[in-house]
Amino acid sequence: MSSIIVYHGATQIVEHPICRFGRPNLDFGQGFYVTDIREQAVEWAVRVSRNRQAMPILNRYKLDRNGFVKDGRALVFDSYDEKWLRFIVASRTEQNPAKDYDYIEGGVANDRVVDTVNLYMQGLMTLDVALTRLSEHRPNNQMCLLNQQFTDKYLIFDGTESIQ
Repeated sequence: MSSIIVYHGATQIVEHPICRFGRPNLDFGQGFYVTDIREQAVEWAVRVSRNRQAMPILNRYKLDRNGFVKDGRALVFDSYDEKWLRFIVASRTEQNPAKDYDYIEGGVANDRVVDTVNLYMQGLMTLDVALTRLSEHRPNNQMCLLNQQFTDKYLIFDGTESIQ
């Protein structure tokens, strides 16, 4: 099993992640989100800690990504493209496209691109213009774990890191 290190920024230690917890209309649905980009997880932990007035915590895991992809129903977005945009819009309008997957990976609809997504959703920007604007950004990365059985098997808690 070859695994990669992934992170989950939070205000508590999460040794045993629970899938299907949280808001249903997030980018890739209601699941447990991790990233292989440490700085991204740190930023999220700090943001959440401010809102909750708590200490930020960076949970670290070993993820057998290949296990998820091989054994589960996986969807991987390599760029901010039309397929990604339509999936995000469907998620945010509570159509739940994530229901067909165990693992979804791709860019985050964050502060850098959310205005484009929102303008497209409101009909104030055409698909072509939205895709042109999105192509100007290099995606960051998030992985949404949607299947509890696979998460228990392929995601191993590896401790916490302090956020300085």
